[in-house]
Amino acid sequence: MAKPSKEDLKKKKTCGLCADKVTGLDYKDGSKLRRYLTEAGKIIPRRVTGSCAKHQRMVAVAVKRAREAAILPYVFD
Repeated sequence: MAKPSKEDLKKKKTCGLCADKVTGLDYKDGSKLRRYLTEAGKIIPRRVTGSCAKHQRMVAVAVKRAREAAILPYVFD
């Protein structure tokens, strides 16, 4: 088996929200926001999801608003 090159290891992730041309994220859409949460209910960081900075901020604000509105729980059991 061939050894992976440095280019393979540093493969750039693309922002899924940029690919879908999302301009706004609705906090009331809990199923879409759960994609950006861990099993414990924490927001997954950019380096894992591959989101750009602009969309990661939108995700963070939407998740926090959804938690406040009791659409998403603060902690999953």
